[in-house]
Amino acid sequence: MSGRDADAGLVLGVNLQGFGQRPAAWRTQDVQPTDLLGAAFWEDLGRTAERGLLDMVFLADHPSYSDPNVRAYGLLEPFVALGVIAGVTSNLGLVGTASTTYNDPVELAERTLSLDTISGGRSAWNAVTTYDRSVSANFGVDQNPDRPERYARAGEFIDLVQALWRSAVTGEDVRFRGEFLSHDGAALRVPPSAQGHPVVFQAGGSPHGRDLAARVAEGVFAVELTPEPAREHLRAVKLAAQTYGRRSSDVTIVPGLSLVLGSTEAEARARFDHLESLAPDGYALRALGTHLDADLTDLPLDAPIPARILDREVDPVTYGPSLGYHETVVRWVRANNTSLRDVLRGFGGYGARIVVGTPEQAADTIEDWYRSRAADGINLMIDEFPRGIETVVDHLVPILQERGVFHREYEHATLRGRLAARARPA
Repeated sequence: MSGRDADAGLVLGVNLQGFGQRPAAWRTQDVQPTDLLGAAFWEDLGRTAERGLLDMVFLADHPSYSDPNVRAYGLLEPFVALGVIAGVTSNLGLVGTASTTYNDPVELAERTLSLDTISGGRSAWNAVTTYDRSVSANFGVDQNPDRPERYARAGEFIDLVQALWRSAVTGEDVRFRGEFLSHDGAALRVPPSAQGHPVVFQAGGSPHGRDLAARVAEGVFAVELTPEPAREHLRAVKLAAQTYGRRSSDVTIVPGLSLVLGSTEAEARARFDHLESLAPDGYALRALGTHLDADLTDLPLDAPIPARILDREVDPVTYGPSLGYHETVVRWVRANNTSLRDVLRGFGGYGARIVVGTPEQAADTIEDWYRSRAADGINLMIDEFPRGIETVVDHLVPILQERGVFHREYEHATLRGRLAARARPA
């Protein structure tokens, strides 16, 4: 890259959230509920993402039973859907989530390396611990382990999976002994991929999560809502990586950004209001209450959220939901707490920063976060699929390219190669 494209190192991904991040997205498009269960839907999203030169698509995992009428997404196992996308793309990165609490490390190592090999070295594993009570119940467990135990097991789990991936290269048997896991077995029979093995992403924002990310992750899905805390998070994780003998540039930080776009700001706001009006009753209120660990249903809409809710301390050991989300949402609410009604409108990203406006306004936010070192990349959370991703590819991506922050061609065939080529130190 040369000239004005010399700084075009922005990593751009998209979170494939079913019919879109807005819970009513299925009601505003010409789609059928069963589309999520067919290959054509995922193939179409993959082709469009690759047409826009996006670096990766991302799928979360929801291994529990839930009411699809509330929000239709997460119906397929992530690596199955990513395998479908791999078959119709050549460069697009493929990031799938799998829990270190409710998976077997040997099976997961084989599953993830298989996708990486067959896709030509384009896949990544987003390693998460699991706090959702509905997931533990689905696996016949009364409750999830506490945070320190979950992350201690996660560290061993990732170490064992990486040892198994290496065995695909060396052919040597794997010997592993830990507090939670042990293994004495043969090397993986799956051959190594074009990038060796999958990239490891991590999504924890708590102190435990940041430490794990600094030790093992190559990419981090961050949750900060405002630039300065995002810069602090980026610096902290990258510098902590050095304490583990790594380079600060070995870790790519990718916060989420929600988008509701229109040709004018007024059009975007009207679309946002329409989508919110079609959402299940109380959806945003319940989502905010989850992040604040409080029942908000009886609070007056035209009064600020009480200090007793925002000032309540949570035990980082026993607190169940995401501690990173809790901390960043509380910080954001304190700065915007004119009324519960106003907070709910600003909370339209359901825990992620949101831009309701034009593609130019979205590009302003992305460029600012990238150039000011609040982010190495952005994981887009788009209002509607498939319509919204077409808007991003046709209108937002060209602006980012013109501003010299996003590439005009895939410069590396593997996902790890692209991340390494754009690596930035703390």
